[in-house]
Amino acid sequence: MNAPARTEGPGLAARIVKTRGRFALDVELACAPGELLALVGPSGSGKTTILRCLAGLEAPGGGRIAVDGAVWDEPGRKIRLTPQARGAGLLTQDYALFPHMTVLQNVVFALPSGPKTGTARHGGLPDDPMALLAIMGIESLARKKPRDISGGERQRAALCQTLARRPALLLLDEPFSALDVENRMGLRERIMDIKRTWNIPIVHVTHDLADALVMADRIVSLKNGRRDDAWLERQKALLAAEQASLFGGLGHAAHARPAA
Repeated sequence: MNAPARTEGPGLAARIVKTRGRFALDVELACAPGELLALVGPSGSGKTTILRCLAGLEAPGGGRIAVDGAVWDEPGRKIRLTPQARGAGLLTQDYALFPHMTVLQNVVFALPSGPKTGTARHGGLPDDPMALLAIMGIESLARKKPRDISGGERQRAALCQTLARRPALLLLDEPFSALDVENRMGLRERIMDIKRTWNIPIVHVTHDLADALVMADRIVSLKNGRRDDAWLERQKALLAAEQASLFGGLGHAAHARPAA
């Protein structure tokens, strides 16, 4: 079914229910425009399944997914929009750029040919793809192909490509995991700028609790397909202990001699 039913409220409101073998996922989520919601949890907790259901790449078994008053998925009413019809933008760690196209061609290819999804809230998002590249600091790379630029530059180009679609919902699936610290911090700042300026609801899946704590307005922690707030508190304590050990060790490292 491709015509979205209507409901109330801006942003994302979802309950996702899915069973796969012995694994049962049942989670409620909400993310307002201009908010970043981080999903954290151990491997196999259901984070990526949630993201794939939101993007339309997997079908939930129950519940409902609605964005800006439009129902994208509701199995009980046999409503299911295609990925193309729902206007979600998905950024992964794999860049997803066409290797035979230049950076600029990749962004132009992503421009919507019909009405722009979510245009009403994207007041600062330029229509000119070169201007979008400039915002990400990679306009000088417009004529280069993905193989000729660095990993951090490819991820910024992929983010430009995703934003060119003018998504109603931005989905981030471990986009920093393949980046070094400098590039990770730079892309993190770009995404925070997007959140502040363009008023897009953002759902961010990450294994890096530090990223979630720095970027997120709210954090949902998952374990075995359910919310588990106690897991998050345990991880915070472990992270604090790890950081104390790291920075304590840096004092010793400052006096160490370089290896021969």
